[in-house]
Amino acid sequence: MNMGPEKVFFSSLATAKRARVDEALDRLLPREDEAPRNVHAAMRWSVFAGGKRFRPILVLTVGETFGAPEEQLLQTACAFELIHTYSLIHDDLPSMDDDDLRRGKPTCHVKYGEAAAILAGDALQTLAFEIVSGDDQLSFETRVRLISEISRAAGTPHGMVAGQEHDLEAERKQIDYQHLEAIHRSKTGALITAAARCGAIIAQCSSSDLATITDYGSNLGLLFQITDDLLDVTSTAEALGKTPGKDARAHKATYASVFGIDQARERAQQAHNDAQAALKRINQPTDNLCAIADFLLTRES
Repeated sequence: MNMGPEKVFFSSLATAKRARVDEALDRLLPREDEAPRNVHAAMRWSVFAGGKRFRPILVLTVGETFGAPEEQLLQTACAFELIHTYSLIHDDLPSMDDDDLRRGKPTCHVKYGEAAAILAGDALQTLAFEIVSGDDQLSFETRVRLISEISRAAGTPHGMVAGQEHDLEAERKQIDYQHLEAIHRSKTGALITAAARCGAIIAQCSSSDLATITDYGSNLGLLFQITDDLLDVTSTAEALGKTPGKDARAHKATYASVFGIDQARERAQQAHNDAQAALKRINQPTDNLCAIADFLLTRES
């Protein structure tokens, strides 16, 4: 399959960063032969099962846009991948989305059992905060600020956990656009926005630039979720690496189900345009940040 220029650009941008993130994750995660072995094996299985490393790449790209060196950004970037992976493990559980396929492989609870999956998710979450708090490349003040950002984005009342609960509550119900957007700005958007903000915070950018990056990240989060909803309707298990059509079978509120495919695509285009417009307010080279938005609009998995 031929890739468009935006995908080629993002692929080139992402390949080296993904390799650096994976190298750091391998170093930071407990080894499988270290007790408790089953939990550590489940952690590594889930982290290294695949994935685009989108959130870590966003941390790195935003930070580097404002002049931060990679070594100051890398551990925080890894922390976002650990938080994200823990959320996927728990989302896949029978008590949540009850899925048996993730990134083209058996989900954590299918391979290791529900108890080990819950514990692996718990351990990944706590390890994320451990590696940020222990990052001696950063000042103590910056570490505390990053922990605060990640905590708010991952928890409640407006973060990922809250969004997941609101998503479950909305199943089999008719909801309006404002309700739907509020769900996904918490469930998906909060962590993506925080990844962008944390890169900017590490780079010690100005308050005005941080506000602009927040706007950019917020629109990226919305764009990510809309395209995710569309892919659940239009793609295949082979392309997605997870079971398609589950949103419809679970009667979840999605952009595709609320608006239909054509209008959902229009809303994705608007979120992309808004993200790009935000970048025009930054007096820094933003080609790489533009490439991330372009990739999300046209992604196929």
